[in-house]
Amino acid sequence: MLGLNALGESNPSNHVYELRLYHVHEGKADALKARFGDHTDAIFKRHNMKSIGYWVPEDAPDSQNLFVYILEHPSRQEAEKNWAAFQADPEWKKVKAESEANGPLVDHIDRYFMDSTSYSALK
Repeated sequence: MLGLNALGESNPSNHVYELRLYHVHEGKADALKARFGDHTDAIFKRHNMKSIGYWVPEDAPDSQNLFVYILEHPSRQEAEKNWAAFQADPEWKKVKAESEANGPLVDHIDRYFMDSTSYSALK
């Protein structure tokens, strides 16, 4: 896990953005996208995790095994609190278990906390 702070600038809004890159097991990308669309995004909202967007690369091989998204949190501390609540959510535990009945969907996750720069469209 890396924390990024653009050129040493602080984020005056105290919002922090979290970039997550999911490296998906072969053949599991559609199941992961369905889990996010059908369940995960709604559960995020219950835990004060604001989705900025979800993306899939256009070009192979990444289009087959990479899922990218950004969340906005009020602060880094709130992000950690939100993630703990999300992981403990009974609905999430059930959805995860059901979607991974035939094995994990994700091999590993890269995670970056980011502060926006003064010239960023997102503050």
